[in-house]
Parts: sequence; structure tokens; C-alpha cells
Amino acid sequence: MSVTTTGPLPDEVHDVVIIGAGVVGAAIARELARYRLRIAVVEASDDIGNGTSKANTAILHTGFDATPGTLEARLVRDGHRRLTGYAAEVGIPVERLGALLVAWDDEQLAALPALAAKAGRNGCHDTRLIGAEELRRREPHLGPGALGALDVPGESIICPWTTTLAYATQAVRSGADLHLDCRVESVTAGPAGHQELGTARGVLRTRHLVNAAGLHADDVDRMCGHDDFTVTPRRGQLMVFDTFARALVDHILLPVPTERGKGVLVTPTVYGNVLLGPTAEDLDDKAATGTSADGLAFLREHGARILPALLDEEVTAVYAGLRAATGQEDYRIRAHPGERRVTVGGIRSTGLTASMAIAAHVVELLAATGLELGTAHEPAPLRMPNIGEAFPRPYQRAELIAADPEYGTLVCHCERVSRGEIRDALAGTVPPGSVAGLRRRTRAMSGRCQGYHCGAAVHALFARGGGPGRGPVVPASPDSPDSPHSPHSPHSPDSPRTRTPS
Repeated sequence: MSVTTTGPLPDEVHDVVIIGAGVVGAAIARELARYRLRIAVVEASDDIGNGTSKANTAILHTGFDATPGTLEARLVRDGHRRLTGYAAEVGIPVERLGALLVAWDDEQLAALPALAAKAGRNGCHDTRLIGAEELRRREPHLGPGALGALDVPGESIICPWTTTLAYATQAVRSGADLHLDCRVESVTAGPAGHQELGTARGVLRTRHLVNAAGLHADDVDRMCGHDDFTVTPRRGQLMVFDTFARALVDHILLPVPTERGKGVLVTPTVYGNVLLGPTAEDLDDKAATGTSADGLAFLREHGARILPALLDEEVTAVYAGLRAATGQEDYRIRAHPGERRVTVGGIRSTGLTASMAIAAHVVELLAATGLELGTAHEPAPLRMPNIGEAFPRPYQRAELIAADPEYGTLVCHCERVSRGEIRDALAGTVPPGSVAGLRRRTRAMSGRCQGYHCGAAVHALFARGGGPGRGPVVPASPDSPDSPHSPHSPHSPDSPRTRTPS
């Protein structure tokens, strides 16, 4: 097992190579690593989850509004079940807040019963219609004019960064290789039926290939001789409001969806912030992740209607993510049995929720193309560092600080990030490839000052402590305070769930 960013690639034939280390690619790697196979993941950037996976609304969807009968609907429903259980097992922050699909005019109000029926066809039977009075009681800061809502109690918020990191960590610890800064430039047939991937770091050979390249899945598909779909990057701009805004909203506030997506929403995050967004702008540039004045003005206009008081709060950050729109409102997951390839394309904003189910589906498709799986084994237990606000953070845990004072020495005061957390992230199985990656693992520099006060210290720690492959592989023991089996676990049913502002 290894994580590499430089040097030649292994001169051997792999059983499976996965192109793309986003949340879906990492989930597929984790699933395949449960078998005794030679697995490798190649990623063009310097870190996992560095594309669409790092910039989304971070909602764990029930799939209530998916199109019934589609592959997406099935995999989102199955993925919600799988990821909910996995998050509790490994310590991924999740808060089940429930969602309210708010109707602002008579036409939207009239559409709610059909949406409730649609939810039922998707296996989500606990939704219910509520009137304006109950809606106002549950969300007193809503703007004027809300007529009613569809209550969807199963919707949750989740940490997308920890999810991708957990998948990749278990995959690498289970024997998979992760090759970063390794952009695929060609896919050709090699000797003895093998496939050869030409990369900037050399050639990688494999018997089976999975294309999980996200925004570039269509480009890789064409390298393989297919032209089944075209990815149009759909930009979603979002605004992040300060933690003081968190008291304004208790649920995920959804609009009545349109054909272009779920529309502009307001949602808390597991980090204690509030998100407003996203926009939905079809672009030509797959690297256009900048925000625009028009896009932010559009969000402010919608935010003023949904939650007027939100606009009086400080904006901590703005960002944009690109979703892989393909012109078909379903996933583009297809096996090419004669070529021993599987394409995983068109994975939109629901891909985070569906990731584990997509992985299981892809493994089934690979088996159908001739991959001999053998007997599965469960990966070693894992406990991820908690960066969510609903569970105890290291700076709040006296016993942890007593054992290691570095957890009580704060580097980022806005987000309460300690030297111990930064040290652990830098020494992790899959360490960050940049300061931005360190931010996603710890929340350092993500607060009010955006690194103004702590940036120099964080950069200095990163410069001294980075490096792929560092750090011991130590699975959590059943008696560890961080073990999911321990009564002291933050995710234990008996543990209080308190929110501390950051």
C-alpha cells in the first residue's frame, strides 16, 4: 500500500485501476480493497476529493425527490442507508435535521402533494404536508409569504471532506495504491489483453478499468473509444455565513425543485455555519470554479426572501463547485464487458449520498466483465477525527489534552483547531497535498478571519510536516475512547449532542 506524488509507477499488472479520487472513486477503491486484488487509484490533482467532491451542499439525501425507477433513485436510497451506518461506525459528522420543502406561491403549494406521492414511490414514507402556521412555528425567521411545506424528516447534513478521506484511508490501509499528480493522458490496449494508461508519470497496466473521472469522465470515455455522453460543467456558487447565523435556522430549507436542479436552499453545516446556494449555470470551462458578482447577487436576492435576517450576518466565505451535467437526469454508469471497463459518469450532487451504493454497483458490473473477486473481508476498524460541531472536538476533551497537550494548543482560534489535529492530519495515511487539503481535514483557516491570524503558523506547520505515506497505520481498538464500540464514542446513542459555536 502506498500514496505517491512523484516517481515512476509500479511495473506490474493491476487487477483494477480507478481513474479519479473523488468521493465516488474513493468509495469504489474502498469497496474493491475488501477483496484480495491489486488495486490502484490515479488522480490528476495533488489530493483526494479535489474536484466536485470538495464543493457541494453537503446534504445526506433520502432520495425523496429523485425520479422513481431511475438508477439514481435506487442508488441514492441504498446509499443513504449505507452511508448513514458507515458514518456512525467511523465517526463522520452527521446531523439529522430534517428538511422543509417550502412553497412560496399557490403553484408551488399545489405541487407539494405530488412531491409527497413521489417520495412515497421512492420508499420515503414519512413525509407530510404542513401548513403555514406550523411552518412558521418551526422556522420563525422565514421570510413573509411562505404558504406551507413538505416535511422530510430523514434529510441530514454531513461532512463531505471526512467522508472521502475515510474511504481513501481504508482503501490504502487495505492495500490499494493511490497515485496523485498522475493525470491520465491515454488509454490503449496492451499485450495479453491488458490495458495501458499513459500518464505524466509513466505507464500503468491493468486488467480492468473504472472511469470515475467526474467532470472529465467524458474525456476518458473518448480515450477508450466511446462517445456516449458529454459533460457540461454546471457551476454552483454558494455563500457561507458566520456561525452567529446558525441560530436562525433549524432545518434544511429547500425550494420546490425545477428541471435545472433543486434550486437555491438554506442549510446549516456540520461545522456550525449556514450555507446559501447554489446557483446553476451551464459553462464550457471545466476549471471555472470562480464566483461572480451576478451569481452572488442572485443568491442574496433569493436569501432575502427565504431568510431575510441571514443577510444581516457576516459572510465568512464564498465558493463555487462544478457538477457533471450530461443532459440526462440519471447517472451514466455503464459496463463495457468486452473491454473490461466500467464508466461512472453523470454523477451529480447526489453522488455523495449514493457513493457507497455506486461502489457496490460498480463491483457487480466488474464481476460481470470477468473480474474474479474471491471472498470479501471487512477493512480494519477506523475512527476519523471529528471536525463537526455536534460532537466533542479535541479542544473540549480534557482527558485527551491531559494525555497529549498538543490537543489543547490552538493554532486556529476561529475554528478551535489544535496543533495536535494538524500534526495528525499531516502524518495521516492520506496526508494533504496542500494547505487547502489541510484545511479540509481540520477546518484550519476556515473561520471568520480566513487565515489572517493563523495562516502563517498553518503554512509553517504544513511546510515542516507534509509528505505522502507518513504516519503509522493504527486501527482503533474496541476499548479506545474513539472506537465506535466504546460508550465514550461521540457517536454513541448515549452521548449528548451539544453544539458549541466556533
